[in-house]
Amino acid sequence: MQESHPEGNLKKRTALLSILSNSLLVVLKLAVGLITGTVSIISEAAHSAVDLIASLVAYVAVRKSDQPPDKNHAYGHGKFENLSGAVEALLIIGAALWIVYEAVDKFYSHNKPEHLEYGILLMVISIALNYGVSSRLLAVAHQTESQALEADALHLRADIWTSVGVLIGLVLIKVTGLSWLDPLIALSVAGIVFKAGYDMTKKSVHELTDIALPPEEEAIISEIVNRHVEVISFHRLRTRRSGSYRLIDMHLILYKEMHLDKAHAVCDQLEREIEERLGLCDVVIHIEPCDYHDGFGSCPLPPADEENGH
Repeated sequence: MQESHPEGNLKKRTALLSILSNSLLVVLKLAVGLITGTVSIISEAAHSAVDLIASLVAYVAVRKSDQPPDKNHAYGHGKFENLSGAVEALLIIGAALWIVYEAVDKFYSHNKPEHLEYGILLMVISIALNYGVSSRLLAVAHQTESQALEADALHLRADIWTSVGVLIGLVLIKVTGLSWLDPLIALSVAGIVFKAGYDMTKKSVHELTDIALPPEEEAIISEIVNRHVEVISFHRLRTRRSGSYRLIDMHLILYKEMHLDKAHAVCDQLEREIEERLGLCDVVIHIEPCDYHDGFGSCPLPPADEENGH
């Protein structure tokens, strides 16, 4: 259950790209937010700060999950990616609550935002940068099936929508002079951020509690097994995720006359086909002869190619 070094290095390089872009955005948003006195931009700085922490967590997670199994982690270290998703989700929810606090406080303040053109330009830059980085993160996440990178990418995509909202709000404040729009926009940002945190929390809890693979993926496994004529039946299919890996085990019922080397070859073939269809997998198959189960009565005759030794 060890990932190839090229994939591991690709994930680490991509996570570093996210760290660099988020660091830049935190500095720019905080500076412009303080200059303009705009709580919506400061809330965006907080959002990007959470994204920065999340990208740091993702970087640590992909480094840890790339380590090979050891005596204390026989199934590898993939769960570190799942754990990082849970940490990131809690950080996002915390940021949303902080933004609400700042926005409510701003409602009672009479400070009017200034130099809004700086904020408008910054939001355009933020949207473009986050779109480019999140697209790269999603591409690598899908290629390597990394939950940590996917979570990081989704955070940046949420940041894009909040930046669009802030951009529209700043333009409206610039045109109308209605400064109360600023905290209202910040509250809208908080709602989007909280929704992203809730969705990520739900997904992380499912992964950490070993929820089964999606029904469509289990259907693929069943279809692969059932099309092999050497297989009589199978049962006790169990599946779960650990980081980028799918962990699969099952009991396979084979003809009792089948030679051990043939049975081993059938299992190897099934493992290869499942991994070709689903990606990184660790498949464990327990073999049982057909007469092991009372319900079969007498074992069915093996197929013709088995009798002929093919």
